[in-house]
Amino acid sequence: METVRLAADIGGTFTDLALEHAGGLTTVKALTTPDAPERGVLDAARRAFAAAGRDPEAASAAVHGTTLATNALIERKGAKTALLVTEGFRDVLAMAFENRFEQYDIYMERPPPLVPRHLRLPVRERIDARGAVLVPLDEDALAPVVRTLKDEAVEAVAVGLLHSYVDDRHERRVGEILAAALPGVPVTLSSAAAPEIREYERWSTAAANAYVQPLVAGYLGRLEDGLRALGVRCPLHLMTSGGGLARTDTGRRLPVRLVESGPAGGAILAADLARRLGLRQVLSFDMGGTTAKMCLIDDGRPRAARGLEVARRYRFLKGSGLPLRIPVIEMVEIGAGGGSVAAADALGRLTVGPESAGAAPGPACYGQGGVRATVTDADVLLGWIDAQGFAGGALPLDRKAAEAAIEASVGAALGMAPLDAAFGISEVVVENMANAARVHAVERGAGLEGRTMIAFGGAAPVHAARLADKLAIRRVVVPASAGVGSAIGFLRAPAAYEVARSRVAALDESFDGAAVEALFAAMRGEARAVVAAAAPGAALAETRTADMRYRGQGHELAVALPGGACGPGAGAAFAAAFEAAYEAAYARAIPGLAVEAVNWTLRLEAEGPPAPPRPPDPAPNRAEPAGTREMFDPGSGALEPAPVFRRAALAPGAVLDGPAAIVEDQTTTVVPRSWQARVDALGAIVADRDGP
Repeated sequence: METVRLAADIGGTFTDLALEHAGGLTTVKALTTPDAPERGVLDAARRAFAAAGRDPEAASAAVHGTTLATNALIERKGAKTALLVTEGFRDVLAMAFENRFEQYDIYMERPPPLVPRHLRLPVRERIDARGAVLVPLDEDALAPVVRTLKDEAVEAVAVGLLHSYVDDRHERRVGEILAAALPGVPVTLSSAAAPEIREYERWSTAAANAYVQPLVAGYLGRLEDGLRALGVRCPLHLMTSGGGLARTDTGRRLPVRLVESGPAGGAILAADLARRLGLRQVLSFDMGGTTAKMCLIDDGRPRAARGLEVARRYRFLKGSGLPLRIPVIEMVEIGAGGGSVAAADALGRLTVGPESAGAAPGPACYGQGGVRATVTDADVLLGWIDAQGFAGGALPLDRKAAEAAIEASVGAALGMAPLDAAFGISEVVVENMANAARVHAVERGAGLEGRTMIAFGGAAPVHAARLADKLAIRRVVVPASAGVGSAIGFLRAPAAYEVARSRVAALDESFDGAAVEALFAAMRGEARAVVAAAAPGAALAETRTADMRYRGQGHELAVALPGGACGPGAGAAFAAAFEAAYEAAYARAIPGLAVEAVNWTLRLEAEGPPAPPRPPDPAPNRAEPAGTREMFDPGSGALEPAPVFRRAALAPGAVLDGPAAIVEDQTTTVVPRSWQARVDALGAIVADRDGP
């Protein structure tokens, strides 16, 4: 029986869909429908099944990633949420880290908490950091709290008690009381959302989860109903921010874990391709309509982290957003996409992003009412995008509207001809991305020179070579169907789940390996329930890490733990692993200091079939262009005729020289002068810089 698998990724501008079947891969890129995101997914699915000639009932797997939770947090369009906290700690969310993320701006404003103060309600109880009950839970005092929640008509509740990561008995009891008193109102316990030390991050995560829970649960219900009505009978799986698949019940319970689901799919695609091509050091570059994402991938695995910050409100500075303690694939994400708006500011500077024209009205060239210049408008004017062949001809672009928008938004203010202004827009957005990549690499002690860039997303192949030039990267790989790369990445992702717990333990002769092993056993049980539901019967691979530090430090390093149980000598082995990681990060270890572990993490991943062997590259053959068009040459500063190649007509082994454009329905790969491109045995475009 034929295997048919469906994957859909909702972005800020486009909804991408990939349908994998015996005949190959059918892809669809459609404008996102912000008012009802599921409508765009279902319309794209209908188109894909029709184009592939497949019955929806034949689908054996469906995977989905969405920006719905992210957008709700950024736009503050979630549920009316209350937060119950230990008495005396009502203002933790407002106090945050008690620092200034911009020291020298006297007008600096902190982002307001998701939960206003009148809905942050105290609970009389206290458990200490060792789990001893200092003040029993006063259940009678919860009655007026419940009345307040009813009077305020709250739609979701988060519960964050001070040391619930050690002992959650009070949180669980408060949750039981709320569930009985407020039927239909979802309740998030911080000990379930982020059972880790440090109450601000834990409560911020719990509040964010509660804030988006009704919205995401309703959306997932409508999407599942719509897929069933379409004829798709298989279970729906969700891409999590950590790069694994989970069932929708996990998404309904912990929607905060979906915040970075779309970008995670792209990183999974790049990591899979890196392994198949034998590339040890990679920079993945994903540029869509709204944002650009870059991720460092070493030895076939993207870098992972235990938290991120979303919805930064002040010039994207760290500390100006909401911290979330969830497992994520670590990447840098900035407001730089095809829809990023370009303008001249009050100082006469050309700025691009982070604001985006989105799907509605979109760039001016879309002809949907947009009047402000965007990166896509610039690409059309520069000839890097075929106005008539965009989205396979389904969305023809208006070149005159693009030129008018650039003249009005940038050219007139800066005294530049429209073509020069368009190139300026492109250069600014590429430099913004290059700077973000440099900073991201430096902060992680990594270099970029010598890496291979894997570019995907609707806009990335257009700008990849120019970005590579700025980063001293000499090779760019554009995978097949790159325009819907994140959706294809969903199809490569394993079922996986990660669980973390806090338990401070000295890594010396007093280390209690049995207690830590019992902690891992409990985490394994929780993770197994999620992974087994998503991949029944699959063999599971277990990975353990710990957040460690020198005693007295305020921040930790995540360290992979040596294999095996925590037996005799485990504490010393863990300390040695920490010191090696510390020296790698900071160029030296500190002798004579005690080492301790703070958080313990376990990841279970379903093992999939081994990747097929890579076929040998065929002999090179010179490709024949399908035609020519005028493209801007940065060297000459003018439009010049350049050959255009249809990607579908390029067989493995095809070779071509820049300047040229390789067009497909979802994207265009621009090959500049001094670059040569070839198609490898996997159907990927491999572009190399010839000269210095």
